[in-house]
Amino acid sequence: MVTPAPVRVLLADDEPGVRAGLRTVLAADPGIEVAAEAADGREVLGLLARHRIGVVLLDIRMPVLDGLAALAELRRRDPAQRVVILTTYGERDYVLRAVALDANGFLLKSGDPYELLQGVRAVAAGGTCLSPSVAAMVVSDLRSRQHDDADRESAQGRLAGLPPREQAVLRGIAAGRSNAEIAGDLRVTETTVKGYTTALFARLGVRNRVEAALAAWQAGWRER
Repeated sequence: MVTPAPVRVLLADDEPGVRAGLRTVLAADPGIEVAAEAADGREVLGLLARHRIGVVLLDIRMPVLDGLAALAELRRRDPAQRVVILTTYGERDYVLRAVALDANGFLLKSGDPYELLQGVRAVAAGGTCLSPSVAAMVVSDLRSRQHDDADRESAQGRLAGLPPREQAVLRGIAAGRSNAEIAGDLRVTETTVKGYTTALFARLGVRNRVEAALAAWQAGWRER
């Protein structure tokens, strides 16, 4: 049996102590390799030009070029690169901006180590990862923008109105599963799942998997 190649991670944070802690957690998983480290967004872009990286763990607040600016430039250069944003609980505005820049996941720096390992693997496989604390923060912000219970019920109704297969795909996305994993769950082809995904994005008016997952959280579909 061929052993899969480890997920190559680029770890970007301007605090050496934070990088050391994250590196220790990642080293506990033989299927993950910290292939490069950076203390600034410019370093991230330079390293990505020289290394094959599966997942970038990207801090938001860094000097010279912060994580959001680095993500914007990265999306311009390579839209397919998998990126997980490392955040703290109070960075709500930054997180919302990173959602708009198509980040593939969000994890708290001080979160559960298992959550970090699981998140890296999920994003590397094509899925998403959302720390429950980060998702709750963003969902709270979304709800605060709604004017009354009728608006919230309308949001839930949009999801309930999805065809059953699209509901199943959305639940898989909210759980961080990749298209391949969802296809296995539903016993359909990955191409079929991609079709369902495109259709439900259009119905919900979302642009990416993270926004779709947040919509599911907002409706109470994702509970831990």
